[in-house]
Amino acid sequence: MSDSNAPEHLDAKHERNRQQRIEGIKRWVEYIKSESPETWGPQQNAVVNDQLDAAQSVQTSASHQQHVKDVAAEIIEASSESDAESK
Repeated sequence: MSDSNAPEHLDAKHERNRQQRIEGIKRWVEYIKSESPETWGPQQNAVVNDQLDAAQSVQTSASHQQHVKDVAAEIIEASSESDAESK
């Protein structure tokens, strides 16, 4: 016997997960607005570095690893530009 509510249940779970991610992003934005880059910068770097390490440990493809590095570089560049504009 199949559960006809399974797709709806899965959709609801995905939506909850999406909303939780959005709320987490909003909290992070408020945090970086209230703290100096010297405070949150190393924290963000630690997260990115941990993500890179995790990607390497599961033996992802070279192209995916490069994509992650490229995104990290873009974040660093955007952060540097933002820092320069705020001075």
